[in-house]
Amino acid sequence: MEDAKTQFAARLREAMQQAGYAPKPAILEREFNLRNPGRPVTLHGVRRWLRGETLPTQEKLVVLAEWLKVPPEALRFGTQVRHRIRESEQLWEALSYRERETLEVFASLPPSQRAIAREVIMALAKAGKWERQAGLQTDDDEPPSS
Repeated sequence: MEDAKTQFAARLREAMQQAGYAPKPAILEREFNLRNPGRPVTLHGVRRWLRGETLPTQEKLVVLAEWLKVPPEALRFGTQVRHRIRESEQLWEALSYRERETLEVFASLPPSQRAIAREVIMALAKAGKWERQAGLQTDDDEPPSS
């Protein structure tokens, strides 16, 4: 029976092929590092992923999954979680046109700019949570219109 690392390597190679990339270490290294906001991975490191010798960290797995357009859990464990797909579709349908447009623009940004935008959004969310907890925001408060 194959171990988890070997199974992951097979799923990674298959996902690369499905996305139109040859499952070669040099390609994986280049494409991953173009999208990864953290420390770059080495050719040796990605070769070990493709050979089933090691597993990437969760942060790296998420970058791989986003690049290859597969759910992270499917890449890591080999399972598709269908309810998450349905929840995503429901969430998308609940968004206004402007919100969808904003998310599409966000998705088209380079990884470094997406990371900055995410930090701004998370800071705004944290500030809003603090305001609600402190009782500074009322139900009458509305977001600014443009």
